[in-house]
Amino acid sequence: MSITVSIKEMLEAGAHFGHQTKRWNPKMRPYIFTQRNGIHIIDLDQTAAQAKKAANFILETVASGKRVLFVGTKKQARETIAEAAKKADQFYVINRWMGGTLTNFKTIKASIDRMVKLMEMRDNGEFEKLIKKEGLKMARSIEKLEENLGGIREMKKAPGAVILVDPSHEHIAKKEAMRLNIPVVALLDTNCDPDNIDYPIACNDDAIRSIQYFMDLFTEACIEGGKLRDVRIRADQEKSAQRKEEEKKSMPRVREKKMAGNKTRAYTAKKAEHEEGASAEEVETFAKASAEKKEN
Repeated sequence: MSITVSIKEMLEAGAHFGHQTKRWNPKMRPYIFTQRNGIHIIDLDQTAAQAKKAANFILETVASGKRVLFVGTKKQARETIAEAAKKADQFYVINRWMGGTLTNFKTIKASIDRMVKLMEMRDNGEFEKLIKKEGLKMARSIEKLEENLGGIREMKKAPGAVILVDPSHEHIAKKEAMRLNIPVVALLDTNCDPDNIDYPIACNDDAIRSIQYFMDLFTEACIEGGKLRDVRIRADQEKSAQRKEEEKKSMPRVREKKMAGNKTRAYTAKKAEHEEGASAEEVETFAKASAEKKEN
């Protein structure tokens, strides 16, 4: 299963427009095609290859049972990123990256638990029992917590990958992911530093249409990865059921062999007893019993 990337659609989205030449990062030189009117033009042939590689990585990450964290706090990217993450059933941070979101998740989880508890109190009507001032204070607390933590409310452990829109702007998230060895996929413009990015995608990381194109691509990768994960789970369940059925069928044969072994041991013991001095009468009785068993 592979994700399709269209250079034509990237051109239409303006993904090839970089920053002004005076604001560039020399480390991005390999991804620049040319410059025009003081603006760097990104080589979309390379971008297409990078995007396809990143999308297939995301697909396989989700297929393996892991979740992905979308991060983009730039104003023009927030809504697009949140919609993509929700559609893909993944985590997201779009307002403010709280320090320690990855590296000190225990503390972040405590804040998430507090948010959930306050929301339950509100929904149960407990705020109505408080004085107006206290109720408003609680409501503002929920609003602030949900704004910063709502997108990671269901996150129980570190994600399998982090997707960044503009790693220069999301440098703290990038450092935390690096520290935990979490693979990073990033949209980076000609002013960014591509170092320590596992899956860099050179593109216009400011234009809404450009960001939308790549978010749609990653959403598709997550959805296809989820389908593949479900197929693998069903296949494993079928194999497990088949093994159990085979074991169940083999049980009668195992019991038959065990009973045959017991008979053989009994015969051997009786024979040895005779050889050690059993009476003729005992031998004759034993012989008759053995003959009858054989006939039956």
